[in-house]
Amino acid sequence: MEAVAFLCLAAVLGWGFLWVWDPWERMKGQKPAGLPGDGSRTLLVIAHPDDEAMFFAPTVLGLARLRHRLSLLCFSAGNYYNQGEIRKKELLQSCDVLGIPPSSIMIIDNRDFPDDPGVQWDTEHVASTLLQHIEVNSINLVVTFDAGGVSGHSNHVALYAAVRTLHSERKLPKGCSVLTLQSVNVLRKYISLLDLPFTLLQTRDVLFVLTSKEVAQAKKAMSCHRSQLLWFRRLYVLFSRYMRINSLHFL
Repeated sequence: MEAVAFLCLAAVLGWGFLWVWDPWERMKGQKPAGLPGDGSRTLLVIAHPDDEAMFFAPTVLGLARLRHRLSLLCFSAGNYYNQGEIRKKELLQSCDVLGIPPSSIMIIDNRDFPDDPGVQWDTEHVASTLLQHIEVNSINLVVTFDAGGVSGHSNHVALYAAVRTLHSERKLPKGCSVLTLQSVNVLRKYISLLDLPFTLLQTRDVLFVLTSKEVAQAKKAMSCHRSQLLWFRRLYVLFSRYMRINSLHFL
């Protein structure tokens, strides 16, 4: 019976792989509709060092394929456990692996935006800080969290609230678009590449799926955050879809 069950499982997984592979092969060489083209100035907005690797690695590497000029704005030093200085260095190392140069990275380290899920960042303050950075750097595309913040962290959600405010009040510069990373339920979050069939069935504006070589690159970037690699984050790296798949929506 166990052999029969194993064969049935293998058949289902094989069918799922083939079902996904054909449309994915057709899609991966195409630029997603609505996405700015080669040379676009794209800003990744994160709350803490390690967000760029833990959640956004497929987007960063996918945009690199499309030859976007990527910069990063991090709203805290990740000092919740008094490791801010260590974490800032780890962020620079991770970004080096992902192809973001130090000159394109800004880390905000002040009391206005503490790394603390119990503190609500002021939406207007976040929005004005973000808008200034967008205008100074002539940003065409902003990428950040959606309303769920992937993990539900209040600092992640604060970034979405700020960019949503800028978008709804039409304060963003003309031609500047916003992409938000889709949050999913816990089950989908931890089934890795097996989530791809569900992702393809759902509505999304942009999809990035990493190759095996790029997955290794994403894991290497995450390994730079040595201060954060507790046992449960090591499991996250193994099983999370966000280390392999990013589906995003335009505001």
